[in-house]
Amino acid sequence: MSKKLILQGPQAAQALLAQIAALAAPASTTALHAHALRCDGFDFTPALKERVLAAAYEAQIDASFVDAGLSLADFKLVAMDMDSTLITIECIDEIADMQGLKPQVSAITEAAMRGELDFSESLQRRVALLAGLPSEALGRVYDERLKISPGGEAMLRAVQDAGLKTLLVSGGFTFFTERLKTRLALDYTHANLLEAEDGKLTGRVVGGIVDAGEKMRTVQRTCAGLGIDTKQAIVMGDGANDLDMMGIAGLSVAFRAKPVVRAQADIALNFTGLDGLLTVLA
Repeated sequence: MSKKLILQGPQAAQALLAQIAALAAPASTTALHAHALRCDGFDFTPALKERVLAAAYEAQIDASFVDAGLSLADFKLVAMDMDSTLITIECIDEIADMQGLKPQVSAITEAAMRGELDFSESLQRRVALLAGLPSEALGRVYDERLKISPGGEAMLRAVQDAGLKTLLVSGGFTFFTERLKTRLALDYTHANLLEAEDGKLTGRVVGGIVDAGEKMRTVQRTCAGLGIDTKQAIVMGDGANDLDMMGIAGLSVAFRAKPVVRAQADIALNFTGLDGLLTVLA
C-alpha cells in the first residue's frame, strides 16, 4: 500500500517543511495548515524513512509515514498512558517532592521508563519511599502541578466527536486517573491504588500492579468489550512499560518519548502536541 508523509512542527514554516519533503521526492504536496504538509506519490523504503526522520528531527519537525488512506475513521478507541503522555508530569515524582525525595524517586522513574529496571519492582521501590506522607499531598499535586499535555484536550474533543472511545491506562495512581476521567469525559481508566491508613500513605499499593503486561491486557479487554479488534485502537505512550500495549495497536504513537519507544512506534510526536495525531490522520 502506498504511504503518505506528514510533516509538522509547532513553528515550522512551509518553506522548511518543503525542504524536508524534497528528500522524499513526492509527486505532490498539500499544505494541511500553516505548520503542516502532506506528501504523496513517493517510493517508500526503510532507508528513505530513516533519512527523512533524521533530517526532520534535526529541524525539530515531526515526520510521520502511514498508509495513504489511513484516517481517524479507521479507529474505534484511543488508549493513552497518563504520566508524561496525557499529562506533563510524573505524578509519583511530584508526590515524592513533598517528602524532599524527588531526586531519588525521579532517578528510579527515568531508569524504569528507559526499560533498564523492571517496572513492578521499580514502582514498589518508589512507593515505599512515600510511606508516612499525608494523603492530602496527592490533592496538592493534582491542584498545583498536574497539567494536560499540549494539544491533549483538543485531541480528545476531536476523537470523542468522531465517536471513538477513550481509555486512560496508567502505571500511576487511581487518585489522578479518576479525576481526569471526570474532567475530560474519558470512557475508561485503569491504574494502581495507593494504600492509606489514618490519613497517611503506607508505602504500599493495593492489589496487582499495572505494569506493561497489565496495560496490554487492559487494552485487549477494552477492545473485546467494545467488540473490536486491537488493530482498531490507537495507543499512545512514552515509556518502555507502554511498548507491549503499543505493539498490539493499529497505530502506536510515541509522545515526547524515550528513544527505545520512538524506535518501535509507528509514529513519534516529538515537537507537536497530542493534537498532531489529528493532522497525521486528516
